[in-house]
Amino acid sequence: MLDTQLTSSLSYKLFRADQVRENEGQAAADSGCDLFTLMQRAGDVVFKQCLELMPNSDVYLVLVGQGNNAGDGYIAAINAKLAGKQVHLCAVEPERTLEGDAGKAQQRWLDAGGSINGFDAALLEKSDVVIDALLGTGINSYIRNEFADVIDAVNASSTPVVSVDVPSGLDANTGQSLGRCVQADITVTFVGIKPGLVTGAGKQSCGKLVYADLGIGKAFQALAKASATMLNIDHFKGMGPREINSHKGTYGRLLCIGGNRGTAGAIRLASEAALRSGAGMVRVYTHESSVVQVSAGRPELMVTDFNLEDALAWATCVVIGPGLGQDEWAESTFETTMKHCQSQNKPVVIDADALNLLCKQSTAYTLSDSILTPHAGEAARLLGVSIDDVESDRFNYARQCSQRYHAVCVLKGAGTLIDNEKKTWVCRHGNPGMATAGSGDVLSGILGALLAQGVETDIAAKYGVVLHAKAGDDIAQLYGQRGMIASDLFDAVRALINH
Repeated sequence: MLDTQLTSSLSYKLFRADQVRENEGQAAADSGCDLFTLMQRAGDVVFKQCLELMPNSDVYLVLVGQGNNAGDGYIAAINAKLAGKQVHLCAVEPERTLEGDAGKAQQRWLDAGGSINGFDAALLEKSDVVIDALLGTGINSYIRNEFADVIDAVNASSTPVVSVDVPSGLDANTGQSLGRCVQADITVTFVGIKPGLVTGAGKQSCGKLVYADLGIGKAFQALAKASATMLNIDHFKGMGPREINSHKGTYGRLLCIGGNRGTAGAIRLASEAALRSGAGMVRVYTHESSVVQVSAGRPELMVTDFNLEDALAWATCVVIGPGLGQDEWAESTFETTMKHCQSQNKPVVIDADALNLLCKQSTAYTLSDSILTPHAGEAARLLGVSIDDVESDRFNYARQCSQRYHAVCVLKGAGTLIDNEKKTWVCRHGNPGMATAGSGDVLSGILGALLAQGVETDIAAKYGVVLHAKAGDDIAQLYGQRGMIASDLFDAVRALINH
C-alpha cells in the first residue's frame, strides 16, 4: 500500500539509494534550501505520521544510530517533545557525539532538554509508538550485533513502529535483509522511493509506505533518472468500446495448452480467465484424460486432445504451461508448440511447467513476442541460481531473465516485476490472499487474452499483471483475504477490463 503526499509523478518513480544520496544536495540547493533543512522536514513528516498512526499516543520511543538517519530521528523526537509527548531516546552508542547535520540535530535535542540513553527493551512495552532511526540507506553489509539485538527486541514487541526512510537493516535497493530487519508498520521514505521498498520481502518489511519529496522533488527529478516505475490501475485507459460491426474473430483466437493427467484445473482456469478477459475464441489443447473436466460447465471453450498442429495453425496466439507437466506427452507438446510459434512469429505466454521445460533447452528457441511468468523458483531454474538469490535481488534477476530469453519477464510475487530488457515496472496492487492454487493460471489467461485482442506485448504484460492484482484487491476488500480462490477473480477482472 502506498500513500502519496504529493501529486508529483515522482510518487510512481523508483530511484536507487545512491542516486538519492548523490543528488539530494544539489537538488536542495536548486530548490533554495540546504541538507539540514531537508533533515528538519524529514523529522517533521515522521512525527506527523506517528500522530496519524497513533493519534492518542503519549509515550514515544526513538531509536537512533550514528548517521543522517539518526538526525531525522532527533528532529522527530524534538517535535514529539514540543507537542507534550513523553519521549525516550535511545542510541546504540549513547556517549557518541555525532558530526555534520546529524550532530546539529543531536545538539538541538540536548538543548531542548532531551537526554540520550542506552537501549532498554523494557521501554518497548511502556511506549505507544517506536520511531526507528537506527540505520539508513547507506548500509550494504551485514549489520553489527549491537544493532541486531535492538532490532530483535523491536520485532518481538507489539508496539507500532514507524521507520525513517527505510526499515533498519533492509537493503534499500534490493529489499534484502542484511542479517536483521525491522518489520515496520509505516515507512516514511524521502526524496525518491527506493526499489527495495516495493517488492519481495522489502514490501513486507515496510508495512504502509509513505512518500515525501521534502520539497525538492522537481529539482531531484531533473538530476536523476528513475530506475523503475510503479504501476496501478489508474495508469491504463482500458480497452475502449468495441466496434458495433465487430465479430468474435475480431478479438483473437487463443490456444491454451496444458492440463496433463490430474491437472485439468490449471488449464481450465487459464482458459476461462481468457474468456472473461475478452478473447473472442478460446480453444484448449489438453491431455486426453482431461477433456471432460476442462469442458464441463463451460461450453464456450473448444476442447481437443488431438491435432495440435491444426490447433496451432488456427490460433493467433498461445498460452502454454498451466498443468502441462514434464512427462513425455508434455515434452512433445512443448517442442511442437515452441517450434511453431518460433517459425510463425506467433505471440506466446510461457508459464508453469513450460518454464521448467524451457530452461532445459533455452538455446533452442528465440521468440520475439513472448511473455514469461515465473515465480521465484521457476526464475531460479531459468537462470541456474538459487531461489534465495532471486528473492535477494528481484530487480536484477528479472532483468537477467528477460535478457537471456529475449522476452518480457513477469517475476511474480509481492510487488510483481515486469521487465522487457530495457525498462522495469512494479505492480502496486496485490495481496497475500492471492497466494493460492491457480492464481498464476488466471494471470496467464488474462495475458493471453490481451495478446489475442492485439495489445502489444509490453503493454499486455503490464496491464495484465495490474488487472489480475487489482482484481485480487477488489475481492479481498469485499470478502477478506482468507478463503480467496483463483476463480473468484473472474468477475472482478471482467468488471475492471470494462471500466
